[in-house]
Amino acid sequence: MPGIFPLGHIVMTQGIKSLIDDTQSSFSNADLLALINRHKMGDDGDVCEEDVESNQYALKHNLRVFSVYKHHVSTIWIITEADRSSTTLLLPEEY
Repeated sequence: MPGIFPLGHIVMTQGIKSLIDDTQSSFSNADLLALINRHKMGDDGDVCEEDVESNQYALKHNLRVFSVYKHHVSTIWIITEADRSSTTLLLPEEY
């Protein structure tokens, strides 16, 4: 499904990989794909109002786009770089 901006190369940190690989965790690849789809469609998730406004500005001016999703297992951040060359999925503590 096309989004409202390109994601570029999608990468994940070791923390996200560990979250998916953890057999005790209920977080799955399908959950991750759903969050990526939300991000690329402009659904910022659980960001504050200031970040919503920043993302709207970023979409118009080709700047970095930042989304936050609070999953029952962990909070996931997704950041697409300004040049749209890459999108990184990470845990907040990995920033």
